[in-house]
Amino acid sequence: MPASPSLPAGKSPEEILRLRARLLGPSLSVSYRAPLKIVRGEGAYLFDETGRAYLDCVNNVCHVGHSHPRVAAAACRQMATLNTNTRYLHDAIIDYAARLTATLPEPLRVCFFVNSGSEANDLALRLARAHTGGTDMVVLDGAYHGNLSSLIDLSPYKFDGPGGAGAPPHTHVVPMPDPYRGLYRRGDPGAGAKYAAHVGEAVGAVRASGRRLAAFFAEPILSCGGQVVPPEGFFREAYASVRAAGGVCVADEVQVGFGRVGSHFWAFETHGVAPDIVTMGKPIGNGHPLAAVVTTPEVAASFANGMEYFNTFGGNPVSCAVGLAVLEVIEEEGLQANARRVGAHLTARLTDLMARHRLIGDVRGRGLFLGVELVRDRARLEPAAEEAAEVVERAKERGVLLSADGPLHNVLKIKPPLVFSEADADRLAETLDAVLAEVR
Repeated sequence: MPASPSLPAGKSPEEILRLRARLLGPSLSVSYRAPLKIVRGEGAYLFDETGRAYLDCVNNVCHVGHSHPRVAAAACRQMATLNTNTRYLHDAIIDYAARLTATLPEPLRVCFFVNSGSEANDLALRLARAHTGGTDMVVLDGAYHGNLSSLIDLSPYKFDGPGGAGAPPHTHVVPMPDPYRGLYRRGDPGAGAKYAAHVGEAVGAVRASGRRLAAFFAEPILSCGGQVVPPEGFFREAYASVRAAGGVCVADEVQVGFGRVGSHFWAFETHGVAPDIVTMGKPIGNGHPLAAVVTTPEVAASFANGMEYFNTFGGNPVSCAVGLAVLEVIEEEGLQANARRVGAHLTARLTDLMARHRLIGDVRGRGLFLGVELVRDRARLEPAAEEAAEVVERAKERGVLLSADGPLHNVLKIKPPLVFSEADADRLAETLDAVLAEVR
């Protein structure tokens, strides 16, 4: 664990909370009953104003580690030289686009650079509609695709939650392909096909209504849905139904891409499919506001309808320098392989805990994108939301940062920086073992 140098004290956590209440919107939340004031990060650790270190098991933004020196140096070097927009020629955007698309299968070779995952998904929506001439979208129940108005309309996690107004007419929701508590479960060899049939039914309903399908939007592994890995065959058959109806398939890799699943660089590859549009964000810049959409030349040509697409900050030289540094670090430090190795070790440790703690109903995920679902009764799958919240609080008291998510708020989500080590995994497992013995 890295040491923490002394830092200026600044405002107290209590003072910051008072000022937030006055200066910031009331819908902006904080984590934990006693919120942390975090002043520094290094590797897989965050440090509060007292110098106490916390093992970060949930921050999938600082993908190659908090404050990675190589990424920081790339940003500083380019910022000290030039930062401008894409109306000028510059090597950085071409070098980065070439390096990024080399990680993807053909024909995903055309890049659009933006500033956030939400912007990426909004642009993907525009691309899909321009290419197909359709308006309607098929999405998975429990999905979250971003904070723009257009994406709240595609996010059952939001529009079916507090303050939501339900699905708009152009959004068609299909059951979450959840093998643990969904309609079709583990042990059913046809679960993937059965879930995919619901996509086919939604596509058919769009056509029968006289409307036109634009796209099927889905994360290859559901994040806010509870770290859910869809069953074998689901995406292959769902994509086939969508394409047969003239729609395109969008893979939202904002949370699960860039080697996090360990076995592959992109999570969609684990399902044996290739989308028409891929969206990226969060880990792409290791905390820098960078995101991207990659699509095919055919889709990109449909979008070039005379209306210029311009993004002031998208693809600027500093962002491209940062993105390139992140790709280089992933490759040169072997972080995808680390995600596979450490993820397997951690999964084994968590599965062992499930044998000893009945509160754990399911352990799932791939690589370093894992979920632990807590239930009060394994037979009835009664969600243990209050217990999950308590586990998160007690783990934090022991210096381990977790969070709970999922439609029922009972899934511990584990998605740390990819520099997470086996020793870190052991500490997390030991902390959970102790906490679960207290929370019953």
